Amino acid sequence: MHLLLLSRNATLYSTSRLVLAARARGHEVSIIDPLDLRVVISRGRPSLYLGARVAPHADLVLPRIGASITNYGLAVVRQFDLMGVPVLNTALAIARSRDKLRAMQLLTKKNIDVPITVYARTPDAIEQALVQVGGAPCIVKLQQGAQGIGTMIAETPQAVTSLLETLWAMGQDIILQQYIAEATGRDLRAIIVGGRVVAAMRRQAKAGEFRSNLHRGGLGLRAPLEERYRRAAIAATRVIGLEVAGVDMLETAEGPKILEINSSPGLEGIERASGVDVARAIIVHAERFLARRKKRQHTVLDDERRLSRIRIRDFVPAMPRRRTGSHGG
Repeated sequence: MHLLLLSRNATLYSTSRLVLAARARGHEVSIIDPLDLRVVISRGRPSLYLGARVAPHADLVLPRIGASITNYGLAVVRQFDLMGVPVLNTALAIARSRDKLRAMQLLTKKNIDVPITVYARTPDAIEQALVQVGGAPCIVKLQQGAQGIGTMIAETPQAVTSLLETLWAMGQDIILQQYIAEATGRDLRAIIVGGRVVAAMRRQAKAGEFRSNLHRGGLGLRAPLEERYRRAAIAATRVIGLEVAGVDMLETAEGPKILEINSSPGLEGIERASGVDVARAIIVHAERFLARRKKRQHTVLDDERRLSRIRIRDFVPAMPRRRTGSHGG
């Protein structure tokens, strides 16, 4: 298999681990920065160029699209899909996961629990929105954000009003979310690959910080998942449509509440905390994903060949022969 890894930085831990895992299993790997690819749209011939040449052939594309290049990265992933190149995590699924509000809407439609979330756009709505999320303190989030960036805690109603009005003035879309006090800066992260949990850890925020992200000094510890948390993480990933995902959940007396779904989860923290070779699990799933895709294509081709050999007269009943002879008496 020739695997094309879309990544802005070949030296990142996650990127290098995926490259090593793929090569260890005998695969060719190319790494391309999505921003270096040029999308060319023409009638019947979608294509991608790298410099003056057509982008190299790939059997499968594994996108690692960062939040800073979401729109362009999605266009590149979508173009590969249009060209018939299998993609592990489609542009549609990545876009769903990046839009926090849309993700919450899809999850709750399938009866998957999330913290109470309110989306509003005018100062007049703030008071009622606060009541609906249980009052202050509450969480204020940018709709597009990652690694805890754009996630803030507002301790008082005045702080909520000030934050929202400032961010709205900057043209930002904001969601207000219930603060789950019993979680106390702690959550669970599960890595889902091909519809199963391959690794999990509990993350604990450092002192004075409510965000548990490891990039912000949080501590990651191995954590076996209870069955209900396992089921919730798998179901959430399936709803969003991702083949590979990191699912963040809060532990509450009512059970798991899904916080966020990440289409390009970092591997360093989870591999070190869990001791699981997550990169290898992703590559093994990529092999199976590609094999299933080829099998489906062969089945469709075989069906088309069989249909082409069937004559139309096999479907049309024969017309009765007309009698010939004298009409006279």
